[in-house]
Formats: sequence, C-alpha cells, structure tokens
Amino acid sequence: MNVNVMKALAFAACFSIAVKSQAQMNPKYKFEEALKLIQENYVDQVNDEHLVDEAIKAMISSLDPHSSYTSREQAEARNQGMSGSFAGIGISFAMINDSTFVTGITPDGPALKSGLQSGDRIVKVDGKSIFGQKLQNMDVLKMLRGEIGTQVKLEVLRKGIEQPLSFSLTRARILDKSIRASYMVDREIGYISLSIFSESTRREIDAALKSLKEQGMKKLILDLQSNGGGYVQQAIGVVDEFLPKEKMVFYSVPNIGGKDYYYTGGFGRFYDGPLVVLIDESTASAAEITTGALQDWDRAVVVGRRSFGKGLMQKPVPLSDGSVMNLTGARYYTPSGRSIQKPYNKGKADYFQDFNRRMNSHELTGEGHVTFPDSLKFLTLEGKRTVYGGGGIMPDRFVPIDTNVYSNWMGALMASGAVNKVGFDYVQNNDRALRLKYPGFPDFMKNFRIPQELYVAIAATAKNHQLSVPDFKDTAAYEAIGIELKGQIASMLYTGMDFLIPVRNEASKSFQTAVSILRNQKEYKQILNRSSKK
Repeated sequence: MNVNVMKALAFAACFSIAVKSQAQMNPKYKFEEALKLIQENYVDQVNDEHLVDEAIKAMISSLDPHSSYTSREQAEARNQGMSGSFAGIGISFAMINDSTFVTGITPDGPALKSGLQSGDRIVKVDGKSIFGQKLQNMDVLKMLRGEIGTQVKLEVLRKGIEQPLSFSLTRARILDKSIRASYMVDREIGYISLSIFSESTRREIDAALKSLKEQGMKKLILDLQSNGGGYVQQAIGVVDEFLPKEKMVFYSVPNIGGKDYYYTGGFGRFYDGPLVVLIDESTASAAEITTGALQDWDRAVVVGRRSFGKGLMQKPVPLSDGSVMNLTGARYYTPSGRSIQKPYNKGKADYFQDFNRRMNSHELTGEGHVTFPDSLKFLTLEGKRTVYGGGGIMPDRFVPIDTNVYSNWMGALMASGAVNKVGFDYVQNNDRALRLKYPGFPDFMKNFRIPQELYVAIAATAKNHQLSVPDFKDTAAYEAIGIELKGQIASMLYTGMDFLIPVRNEASKSFQTAVSILRNQKEYKQILNRSSKK
C-alpha cells in the first residue's frame, strides 16, 4: 500500500477517535468550557450572569411552549400577582396626555378613607412631580405601592378647586381579586366572572356563592372566558364547589410514569342547581381543568368556543439566586381521560399562531369547522355524551366570535386610549348630573345611552392617532365601541366591582345563550342527556 495512503488512513482514524471522544464529553463540562472560552477569547468584556441567563432561556425554550425561565425580579413580581393581594392605596388610574388621573377607588381602601376621588389628577408623589415626565404605568405603580404600613404623600388637582390638595395615605393590604364581577342576572340566575386562579380564588368563589344564594340564586353562569389559568390547586377548589365528595377533578402523568389522581373534598355550596360555563379561545390551563371536569361529570353545559388547549403542568424549580425555571413536569387529563394539550411539534412560534389559524379556517366564526378522529372521542361519565380531546375543550353549544370586538381596528383603538379619554372627559364634565340622574348602577345600566357627540369625539381622537375606524354607517362597529365606552363610564361612576363586565354581557351572545339555556330546563336537560324525571 502507498505510504501516503497509509498515513492518510492513520490520520483519519486518529481524527475519528478524537471526534468520537469529544462527542462523548460531559454536557456539564462542555457548558462550563464554552463559558470559559468566551470569557478568554471574545473581543469585548462579557457579563457572565447575562450569558448564563440567556443560555438557560435557550435550553428551556427548546423543551415545550410553556416551560420558561424567570429572573429573580420577575419571579417576585409574579408571586405577588398570584398572591391575591398587594400593599398599596387602593386606586386604579389612567395615563392621559402625560397626566395621571384616578379612574376608580377600591372599597374600604386607604384612598377611599382619605377622601381621594375619581377624576383627581395626581401631580406629585412624595414631593416628586409626575406630570410631563413621560412615565409609564409601571413607573407610577411602583411609586404608589410599597410595604404595608408605610406612607405615601400625594398632591392632586381636583376640578372646581384652584389650589392643589394634599393627601397622606398609609399603604395597606389591597385585595387583588380573581373574581371581576358577581351579581344576580334575574331573580334566579347568578353570575360569576373568574379572571384567574390565584391563591385567593377558592375563598372568593365560596363567598360569592354564599352571597348569591342569599339573594335567591338557583342557577349559575360561571364565566371563564379569557381566563388563562393559574394555580391548579385552586381549580380543584373551584370544582369542589360544584361536585360532591370524591369526584375526580383530573389526573396527571409525570415524567417518571404512573398517574396521580385529584379528587373533590365535599365542601361545596352548589351541588344541584343548573350550571353553565362560558369559555372561549383564551380559556386555558386551570380554567380548562375546571371546565373539563364539570363537562365530564355532566354537571354543566359548556357554552362558547373551543378553549386554548394547555394540558401541561408547570413545576417551579428555584435556582439559588432566586430565579426560577418553570418546567413542565406532567401532563394532565380530564376525568374521562381526555388530554387537553394541543400539538406543539411545529415549534413555539407556530404554536402561538393558533388564534390566527382558527380565524382563517373560520372555526371561530362558524360551527362545524373542527373535526376529530374517533381516537379523540370520549364519553362523559354519567350522561354518556360524546366529548373530544386532543386540543382544548369543545363547548356543548357553539357561539361565534364577535368580529368587531376582536378586530385589528378595535384592538388598536382600545390600545390608543381614545375610548378611555373620551369617557373620562365626559364623566369629568358631567359627574354631578350623571350621579343625580343615575344614582345607582341598575338605573345607569337600564337607561343610559351614549350621546352621539361621544362617538364623534372618539372618531376624531382616533384620526389624531392616525387610526382607521369604520364609517358611522357601520352600526355594528359603533355598537361595539359604545359597549366599551359605556363600561368605562360606569367603572368611573360606581365602585364595588368591574362594571365593564355586566355592560359587556348585555351585548354578549355567549352570555345571552347561557341565560336562554338556564331559563329553558327542557333544553338544559337535553344537552346533558338527562331524563325529564331527574
């Protein structure tokens, strides 16, 4: 054999062995080596912590769409947001033309007790001017919140009073409620809107059910539209309110295999009354667990559109510096065995484009655009009705999406603050007259109509923001704008709950469908496959 050929073969063999050896390198040491080599060879000074953070994010992003990494600061903020309370003064506010206006007062909070009013313009916080500083909402929020018992001094301007008013408020625990609205629709039908599953959710819904039953509630609408989930334990608590003891809520399958089962405890308040659950394409996670359990046990009629499809359970894994890796530790399944999780094999970007796909396929605007193979068909546990798995909860009654409310132009209009500003200015100029004419929210709800000049003002404000809005001839579009505006005005005039919710409900097809079903017991029982004797 040629000597040169022999040398080449020998070199190739050695190179192959070296590559193979290197390929078997411990990934842990490889990561450390890469960081060290970057430190030694990169042209600029590098921030080691930033590099490691980015590396962790990249690793986790390759796992599934819901595993994530949060910094220490982000983790602290999230924990506070899920705790159901924070330390503040009890106001909501809006940034309008670089000014900060109080738009709402929390009942029993420091602001209400001190005499602060909706419409007050905050000009200074602790002696520091906040006008004309180009501050963001979060900047002002950080100034107003702090430790319980500490003081914050405000200087405000109030319409009709020339001199600024000074307030010294002691920060207190403010409930950040997961129930946005709870009220009686009529003499028998109650309504609860649940926006998130936080630490306080079970306590809140228990109190809401108690109050509604005392007011005569015999039937209930549980609104989980746009509820993105939260703590799974709270989902168990919510289902416990509607199902008797030892009914399975869901089961999970962890990475080590086997199954973990979760059951109700038998401490609920509403086991027998007719129940309708409202869902939409943004109903996810713990909200889907709740809906799936109530549907599988034939306890509720589900109304709306197919839910988001998140059936992965995240487990927070803290790192020593306080940052947290939220890793998917299990998949969960409804009592009938359905997986809620939609496919994510095409990557994260594709996964979160699902709403656009549903719109383009007309799934959200018309019934009959979703088909399932037989392998994804399941039977409910009592009525033996067909339900579906493989990606979200399918409702028992479909309601199409309102294309005006979810349009690009409406999203841009609401984001611009135009509706909020017009509503705020109107209340500022007519506050006394409005309160005299509509002393309570029921009067306002029944009799208030949006003056035409407010629609004109919104169109003009939108034009100033270079936004395109429909022509006045499009009555449906302006009815949608009017609903949002009426809700904004109500929220500025009254306190006690989010009054935007009941205003929206009056125009909501999902809400109207729920009310219709609850008022027709024959239809309700037919949907759940119950005999008339039950």
